[in-house]
This record gives sequence, structure tokens and C-alpha cells, in this order.
Amino acid sequence: MKRVLGILGIAFLGGVFALGGYKLFIEKPQVVVERTTEPALQTVKANYTPTVINSVAAPTDFTDAAEKTVNAVVHVKNTAVKEVYNPFQEFFGGNGRSKREQVGTGSGVIISSDGYIVTNNHVIDGATEIEITLNNRKKVKAELIGTDSKNDIALLKIDTDIELPYIAFGNSDNAKIGEWVLAVGNPYNLNSTVTAGIISAKGRDLEGNGNITDSFIQTDAAVNPGNSGGALVNTRGELIGINTAITSRTGSYIGYSFAVPSNITKKIIDDLLEFGNVQEALLGFYPEIENSEEIEGVKIAAIDEDSGAYKAGLKEGDVIKKINNVKITKFSDLKGQLKAKRPGETILVTISRDNKQLEREVILDKKDYEEVLGLGLILKDLTKKELKKFNIESGAKIIKNSNYGLKKLGFKSGFIITKINNKNVLNAADGKRKLLAKRSRNDEYSYIIEVINLEGERIRYGL
Repeated sequence: MKRVLGILGIAFLGGVFALGGYKLFIEKPQVVVERTTEPALQTVKANYTPTVINSVAAPTDFTDAAEKTVNAVVHVKNTAVKEVYNPFQEFFGGNGRSKREQVGTGSGVIISSDGYIVTNNHVIDGATEIEITLNNRKKVKAELIGTDSKNDIALLKIDTDIELPYIAFGNSDNAKIGEWVLAVGNPYNLNSTVTAGIISAKGRDLEGNGNITDSFIQTDAAVNPGNSGGALVNTRGELIGINTAITSRTGSYIGYSFAVPSNITKKIIDDLLEFGNVQEALLGFYPEIENSEEIEGVKIAAIDEDSGAYKAGLKEGDVIKKINNVKITKFSDLKGQLKAKRPGETILVTISRDNKQLEREVILDKKDYEEVLGLGLILKDLTKKELKKFNIESGAKIIKNSNYGLKKLGFKSGFIITKINNKNVLNAADGKRKLLAKRSRNDEYSYIIEVINLEGERIRYGL
């Protein structure tokens, strides 16, 4: 073993000496020099000369708009007397019922010098007395002129000896996303409060808002309880909306607020003053619901052959792109335009058909049906032909019945309701009012309904 290790050691040393001799006496040293050279720059002549604009942003000043509007926004106080049930009163010999006064507050906007005021329907709903506090602290009793619960608008009137400051209506269709706006109202009973923001969206549809208009102006101006019914104005001090709702889990403002557009508000007020109720206009078609989010516009799924739209040449499959040159991207945009129009008005409808843009003038129809929520009924006005056929002067036709209980009793689509609780039914709207009227002490619904069935027989039902 030692002999093997010795041989390996001698071999290793021999290799070292041989390599060292080669490096020292045979190999010639080489010098490597690294140079860094910069490439020559090429210049290119161009005709482009950058333009520098030394501009200063114009200051945003809301003082003029605030001065024009703050004195025309009022505090609205409603007092409602409601009957409440207390079981302890029955224990001590009472009937268990007592009356209690409830007070609610909100805002309102003076829209004429003679004292007309617009507010939200939910601000004065159920009120037995309405009190207005002007910006100068003067208190005045108000008269309720009319309401529209579907769009959450109410019209009030006060009498004064002086001309009142008021806010002029602006055109809400001209309001732009990103435009500055002011919300004027009385949040938490803090009178004459002005907040600023921008328009975040238009034609906003709020899920779960019941029948209330689904064409809101969305802003990020701070709106809190008490602001309802107040003014949304542009920087020129024009009324472009009535502040109506916020979305919040706490009940306070968390970033967004919503207003009924001024064009819809003005049309409702005009209808209430002229007719006493709101005149609803229809195009006379049914929109396509499936895949509607994939379409820019509103696609016609079916059309009523008696409608103005059909007579003007609109067809199934057409996509509505504009109404009076206002762009329509979704159904809420279309509804917002129709809510601002009256039956009988002519509108210009731009449609897309087979990749072509077409324009048609359409005469709007009057809404002749009513949905009776809770009862699952849809009632329609009778035609002159139907009135003559059954030799009656008025009534309402059931065109849809999805109520299981009523079906079990024999109610069918096509039945004509002539009387409810021994009172004549004038039309679909009157039938709806009578069906929703509470009659018993316990606030339960009860009816005696007279109908003409499909065989032309008169039948009475007790419900």
C-alpha cells in the first residue's frame, strides 16, 4: 500500500514541474486591451415642433349657483296621526287601540313665485298636516296638490303675500357625466346645506326600488336623511334633479346619491296640474330581456299591432338606438325618455336594422293597463267595441291573473270587472284603486266584485 502511494506522489510532483517549465520558458505572454467605443449618433431632421400651452385651470366657483338656489329650497315637516295597537290597554278594559302622532322631515324645492313646491312622495306620504319652513324661518301650511308614487314625486302649494324665490328647470338630458353639481337641502334638520360633487352616471337603475323610476341621475354629492326632496342643480343654478335616494347599509351617505331627472319631474308636475294624474306614454312593444346586456340599445322582442310603433314601421328584431337624438344604451335610458313624454306626442326613433340606421316618427300611445301588485292582476281599459258588445259604460278587463287563490275561485283572464264593492269601475286605474283600498278595521282587504265572464254572464264574488 505504501509503495502505491509513493508512486502516485512521485507522478504528481513530476506533472507540476513539467507544467511550470512550459509556462516559464516556452509560452509567450499575450496582452489583451479592452476598448469601449461610443457609436456615432445619427441626427434626423423633422418638421414636428411640440406645442406647449402655458394655461392655468379655471377655478371652480359654486357661489353663484348656491346664492341662486339656497333660498328656494325649503324644509318640509309632515305630521301623520296613526292608529296603533297596545294589548295592555285591553287588559285594563280598553279596546287596545290608540292614536299616535308621527313626524317626518325632508326638503322641497320652490318652482314658481306663487308657491308651488316639488318634493318626494315618501317625504309627505300619509301626512295629515304638512308644514313648510322657508329659508327666512317663516312657517307656512302647505296643501297637497298631487302625487306620483311610481316616480316618488309630490306637488305642494303654499299661499304667501310675497313673490317667492324659485329655481328654474334645466334640461336633464343635457347634463353630462363628470359635470359639477350641487345638492341643496336640509340633512339631519340642518337648514340650507349645500354639498358639491359630479354626475357619476345617468339612467341608473336601482335594484329593489319597487315602482320608483329606474332612470336616476347618480352623483357623488353628499346626500343624507333630510335631503330627500331637495334640489340637484348645475353650476348655472338650474334644477336638473330632485334628490331622492342613497344606497347605504347604515342609512347615511357612503359615496353615491340618486336624483329623479328634472325632465321627468317637470312632466309629472304638468300632468298633475292639468289632469290630476300622470299620463303615461308607451311605444307599444316588449323588449328582449335575454342577452340585453350584450346589446347597445333596446331590442324589440314583440310589438303590439295596434301601437304607434307598429304603424310607424318598427318591427321585431329592431334595436332602438336613439330617441329624439338622445342616445339609448339600455332599457332604463328608454324608460327615462318615455317618462318625460305624454301620450299623443310624436318622437323621432332611430333604429338599427340589418346593420342600417333608420329613423321613424312614432306617435306615443297612452298606457291603458295597470298592474295590481299583491293580487297578481293586470287590468286593461275596455275598447269602444267591448263596451258596445257587453252594453256597459265602463269597466276593466283582466288580461293576466297569476293569483292562485283567485284562479281557484274561477277568475280568468278575459273577465271584465264592472263593479267593486257595489261601485262602478271606470277604467283600469280606477279598478286598481278600488282593489287596493282597505275596508275593514283590521286593515285587511275585503271585496265584493262583479264581473262579466267569458260567456257574457254577470257573476258576483265575495273575497
